[in-house]
Amino acid sequence: MPDHLPDVYVGFRSRFPDVAQSQDALAQAVDAAGPLDEKTTRLVKLGIALGSQADGAVRSNVRKALAAGATVAEVEQVVLLGITTRGFPATVAAWQWMSEVVEGSQETDQA
Repeated sequence: MPDHLPDVYVGFRSRFPDVAQSQDALAQAVDAAGPLDEKTTRLVKLGIALGSQADGAVRSNVRKALAAGATVAEVEQVVLLGITTRGFPATVAAWQWMSEVVEGSQETDQA
């Protein structure tokens, strides 16, 4: 598993492998259920994660959106869109989480 996964997540998956596999299958089915491409799906999920103030989900969907071809500018716009719907404090928190992921990915790209 990638080293950026929280220990609690890895531990849960290890303790309940059947549940984790079922969750993975459901996620794949939901992602494939409509016409949105992977990049768009990840950007939408990023907005949902921001709205729920889910730190780990914001970080995960930033990574996945970038891997799916989203630009940093596109990811930043999704986070910025949160201001008028979710509010300034929630958006600034998500901005921090997003920035840490982007900075980390740029350091990896330079290595």
